[in-house]
Amino acid sequence: MNESSRAKLAERAALLERVREEVKGTLVGLEAAMEEVLAALLAGGHVLLEGVPGTGKTLLVRTLALALELDFRRIQLTPDLLPADITGSHVLDEQHGRRTFILREGPVFGNVVLADEINRATPRTQSALLEAMAEGQVTVGGETRKLPDPFFLLATQNPIEMEGTYPLPEAELDRFFFKTQVPRPGPDELREILLRTTRSLRPAPRPILSAAQVLDLRAAVREIVTPPAILDYVVRLISALDPTTPDPWPDLQRTVRHGPGPRGAISLLLGSKALALLAGRPDVSFDDVARLVKPALRHRLLLTFEAEAEGLTSDRLLDDIQSKVGPVSPELQRWQDKLAPREESA
Repeated sequence: MNESSRAKLAERAALLERVREEVKGTLVGLEAAMEEVLAALLAGGHVLLEGVPGTGKTLLVRTLALALELDFRRIQLTPDLLPADITGSHVLDEQHGRRTFILREGPVFGNVVLADEINRATPRTQSALLEAMAEGQVTVGGETRKLPDPFFLLATQNPIEMEGTYPLPEAELDRFFFKTQVPRPGPDELREILLRTTRSLRPAPRPILSAAQVLDLRAAVREIVTPPAILDYVVRLISALDPTTPDPWPDLQRTVRHGPGPRGAISLLLGSKALALLAGRPDVSFDDVARLVKPALRHRLLLTFEAEAEGLTSDRLLDDIQSKVGPVSPELQRWQDKLAPREESA
């Protein structure tokens, strides 16, 4: 990498650090979740935020939207919401004595869209978001219209309240780039939250990134280099989670019904590239991949009923598989073993 490229990379990383600082000025204790959301934004994916009520999921999205010079929309999903309430509908319009049907765009036509409590909407309404997430467009009454670019969807859901909710089907879960867990605040974080929310209001975050800058950063993510060993590690990790392979890991077929597919591998590697850009590095590291294994794969790993009855979670299984696979490939290990005697004799 030449000096000009290094300077450009450092400039982009500094710009992203300004965004993080603006968001951190409002949020407390959500640095990990914010990092995952930023990585998904840079990679062009969408995020499912899961956490109990009051942990700051909506505040995280609102604060990030304020730090971006982008159009922000919020959709409060309820059981009686219809697909047309999200995508829009054709209405009769009269101009100059002529009546025509025009498409009145719904709230999904924004750059940053918050789908609050997505699991409260019916499957029919949830499906209205599938085309938007996958293709960046919506079709209403046979008319297809492109969504603004960039388009970034963040959905929230409550994991403990099941009454009156509709679990997202596997196909829709797979459309989410990351599933980010928003934890409860610790004692020190709770103290800081109380101080901030019970005294004079803090100024809103200043807008840092424009739409053109977000698109430039997304293109820069694709330029981050993936070393062959990293690519090999991602392939072995995804393969190790597939119970249909001829020689699966011990106990995998008993605990896993379906493992992550190619979209999970893409999310893991592309998200790792985004982390490298956030850190101002020109290539992906093993730490980048390890950091994003859970958000990229936890919602794409379907456990058996037996595993769920035993209390096994996707996160625990991913920890176990990571410890077994390791970052060093068998081929690289054999090559290192061949070199070891020569090094000792030298």
